[in-house]
Amino acid sequence: MNAATPQRRRRRSIFGQLTAASILIAVLAVAVLFAVTLLTVQRQTRASLSATVSTDLAGLIDIYATAGREELLQRVNDRQAVVSLEGRRSHYLVADGAGRPLAGDIAKWPPLDAARSEQGFLALSDGTKVYAQGARLAPGLQLLVAREYERDSAAQTMLSGAFLGVGAAIVAAVALVAWLTARHLARRMDAVNAALGAAADGRSARFPARSRGGDEIDEIAAHGTRLLARKAQLLKAYKQVSEHVAHEVRTPLMHLDNRLASAMQERPEAPGGPLGQARDEIRSIAAMLDSLLDIASAESRRGDLAGLAELDLSALARSLAELYEGSAEDAGLLLETAIAPGVTMLGERMQITRLLSNLLDNAIKYVPEGGTIRLSVGPGPRIVVEDDGPGIPHDQRSRIFERFSRVTAPADPEGPEKPGHGLGLALSKAIAERHGMILHLGDSPRGAKFILEPAP
Repeated sequence: MNAATPQRRRRRSIFGQLTAASILIAVLAVAVLFAVTLLTVQRQTRASLSATVSTDLAGLIDIYATAGREELLQRVNDRQAVVSLEGRRSHYLVADGAGRPLAGDIAKWPPLDAARSEQGFLALSDGTKVYAQGARLAPGLQLLVAREYERDSAAQTMLSGAFLGVGAAIVAAVALVAWLTARHLARRMDAVNAALGAAADGRSARFPARSRGGDEIDEIAAHGTRLLARKAQLLKAYKQVSEHVAHEVRTPLMHLDNRLASAMQERPEAPGGPLGQARDEIRSIAAMLDSLLDIASAESRRGDLAGLAELDLSALARSLAELYEGSAEDAGLLLETAIAPGVTMLGERMQITRLLSNLLDNAIKYVPEGGTIRLSVGPGPRIVVEDDGPGIPHDQRSRIFERFSRVTAPADPEGPEKPGHGLGLALSKAIAERHGMILHLGDSPRGAKFILEPAP
């Protein structure tokens, strides 16, 4: 992928998070409601079993109190044949003080303290699960009444299954509604983000149409539309003013330069005379205006693919290196290259040439005699221009790409000022951004290191 089409970053959608949160809340609500319902049913079942067993036990105790032991034994045997209307089969045990059976169908006294009239859920010796309560009728006589609760357990199981089924259906419905809603909102927000991203990259942008009724997303889209319209107006006005100012300033400067040239022909002067200096300053101002206009043009076309074509970056870099070898040699410098073959990018040849030329000019300008400049080109594409010169002071690194920013070499802070207006790096950065790339300083143990690579 070339620099003009950067990869889209992966992100977490807030609507996906809201959908997950809605599902989680629904699951927790169903789980809590299920737990509360199940606990309530179990408590009611226990209370009902306790009341039934206690009533039956109280009746048998009354029989013993009024009719005696033999009548109690007879009644216990009779009650075993009676089927409970509640569907809970009864079990009885009358035992002596040592727990030996005297009557009833329970073969062994369970672990319940008859003296304290304990009650609870337990399993009989044959594995039958019952709710039972014991009571001591006399020092050598104790009574146990038990009721099965299998139907109660089956009812709880059915209730739990039904509850879980309904709960799962509710969670599924919440998940479906949340997912459909989030998907709809995400599509609308993606359209708004795509429009804003296109506008930020300098491409044409169109916000989605207003939905029925209107909401916050429509309000954002409306504000975005107004913002882009305002931006277009400002850019148009800026371009018109820039072109007008450039024309109005350049034209008098060129006329003045022509007059000075005519005056120099009529009255020749020695090299470096006042007329020649005046002409040099005029040309410097004109060059500065050209650079400012080029920066504005590059910034206004940021991300615009119009005019870009497949460019053989390796061949371009080799051609520039051959041109600059002579200039580097004249300055007493060594120009090294490490250019990988076949590196291409989507770009405008003249602008990329100017970007690389600015970086090489900068290195030749600031690296002292005997230094080395290195130009590297690799896949990505990734271009590196580095040197072993004095480098850039840390307190100036943050502003070197600003317009009219001039770097003071740390080795010679009071030395002669280098020629230029401090626009070369600003123009290089604008050209890089116009191609969807970034130009930044890299870490280097010595000298300056400029890196040009695709924007993340």
